[in-house]
Amino acid sequence: MFIDRAKIYIKAGDGGNGAISFRREKYVPAGGPDGGDGGKGGDIVFEVDEGLRTLIDFRYRRKYIAGSGDNGGPAKRTGKSGEDLVIRVPPGTVIKDAETGRILADMVEPGQRTVVARGGKGGAGNWHFATPTRQIPNFAKPGDPGEEYTVELELKMVADVGLVGFPNAGKSTLLSKVTAARPKIADYPFTTLEPNLGVVRVDEGASFLLEDIPGLIEGAHRGVGLGFDFLRHVERCKMFLHIVDVAGVDGRDPVEDFEKINEELRLYDPKLAERYQVVAANKIDLPQGKENLERFTREVEAKGYKVFPISAASNTGVWQLMQYIAAKLDELPVVVPLTDTDEEVVYTAKEEEPFTIRREGNVFIVEGNWVDKLVKSVNFNSHESVQYFQRSLKTKGVIDALEEMGINEGDTVRIYDIEFEYVR
Repeated sequence: MFIDRAKIYIKAGDGGNGAISFRREKYVPAGGPDGGDGGKGGDIVFEVDEGLRTLIDFRYRRKYIAGSGDNGGPAKRTGKSGEDLVIRVPPGTVIKDAETGRILADMVEPGQRTVVARGGKGGAGNWHFATPTRQIPNFAKPGDPGEEYTVELELKMVADVGLVGFPNAGKSTLLSKVTAARPKIADYPFTTLEPNLGVVRVDEGASFLLEDIPGLIEGAHRGVGLGFDFLRHVERCKMFLHIVDVAGVDGRDPVEDFEKINEELRLYDPKLAERYQVVAANKIDLPQGKENLERFTREVEAKGYKVFPISAASNTGVWQLMQYIAAKLDELPVVVPLTDTDEEVVYTAKEEEPFTIRREGNVFIVEGNWVDKLVKSVNFNSHESVQYFQRSLKTKGVIDALEEMGINEGDTVRIYDIEFEYVR
């Protein structure tokens, strides 16, 4: 089964904690602080694997967590960094933040590697906090937490040529004739419910990937039918092969069919309407096909398209069409993948406020990752460490923010598990 979407949880490794240690050697009874730094947490790295074609593996494993860094040691020993976790995905996989929809990475080229979640920085050992007036710092910093996301993986199959057209136009039949792919073929709408990919070998060293996009219908650009699921697979194709049932077997007019499909492509994304397109007038072996061919060719070629009369069922004209496509592909420029952002897709770290304050009666509650890490780094049994805590709150603007909110002397400030009375 072709799986083209998956949702997984990823978490980079946490940084190791800095150590609290003091040099203790013979003849040096009162050595200075020498607690080492914590190791860096491992990154979550996505890598393109040419051998993968689906996202089916992500149905069975939904959590991916990189290794955390080791804690620092005495003698300024830095903890070992956590191991990166490499997640392999097929070419054409787009990775999005499930919460915001922002594209974190667009994995296209074989071997491409992208860091999507960065490991936390290791905490500083206590020797970093020694000063002339604070010679015995009895505290260190914990490691930063690794970044975490719930991400959506979306596979957009990468093909050179995309087959587009109404259901039952003959796309699957053509694909089965020119490649080793064996799509399901029958005479009813939506026979193909998932894209099929095959290699067309025209000559020695000359081949291209041909993808059968499931049949489109009017309103596909709005998601009617399986519109969104189908249309996103054509975004990366270098050119389109538009198959039209010129015999009008289902009672439709072939020229109208041709115009409706192009309109759906244009409404989904105007750039798709500009993609190079070859038209195959299929089913010319049927009496109505022969009758409609002249009018269809005249009207479509007047719009600037090249029309090839074929019969996919009997292989008539198919080989000449494939040879033309192979030659044309060499002339066409590389397609820039369409995304929902105009910016280059690069890794961006999450941005957040260092703290937030909310009030419940006379209790002011301070929260945020920064203050959480600060509290964990403080030894509240050490006067020097508590002084460091107070200075950090002042420097970061917490005290000013509390006063702007109207805090009075004697009111309670709560920072996670710590509570104290506010004193000016």
